[in-house]
Amino acid sequence: MKYALKRAVGKTIEGEALVSPVPFSARYDLDRTRGIISRIDHPLRGESITGKIFISPGVQGGVAAGWALLAMAQRGVGFAGLVFGDTNPVMVQGAVTAGIPIASGIDGACLSGIKTGDRISLDPANMELTVLETVDGREL
Repeated sequence: MKYALKRAVGKTIEGEALVSPVPFSARYDLDRTRGIISRIDHPLRGESITGKIFISPGVQGGVAAGWALLAMAQRGVGFAGLVFGDTNPVMVQGAVTAGIPIASGIDGACLSGIKTGDRISLDPANMELTVLETVDGREL
């Protein structure tokens, strides 16, 4: 199953999806030292973000997000990629500086069609997000 992206930058990657039903804040949602989602009321609390392609409907926050992405990448506990419904320039700048492929402009079908654990491909050059293998045997 393929999903179109409106904007994307970075290299093509494959990895495990980590899908959040709520907007993402690099400053408040993460333990940036260990690379896990740590906000007490976050639906993915305790999940590792390390090496995952993170999918979320949007972002929250400002300049701290850029520094957080770079610090986590340098520690080896960062995301493999980021995919959002909507994002902001600070998140994009932070991802690019940290070498993390980032995309935005996904729709609700993507958020409901991809599940945490699915193996996906993020292809910024072709503006596509593709489900390669489902975690639960869903048909592609």
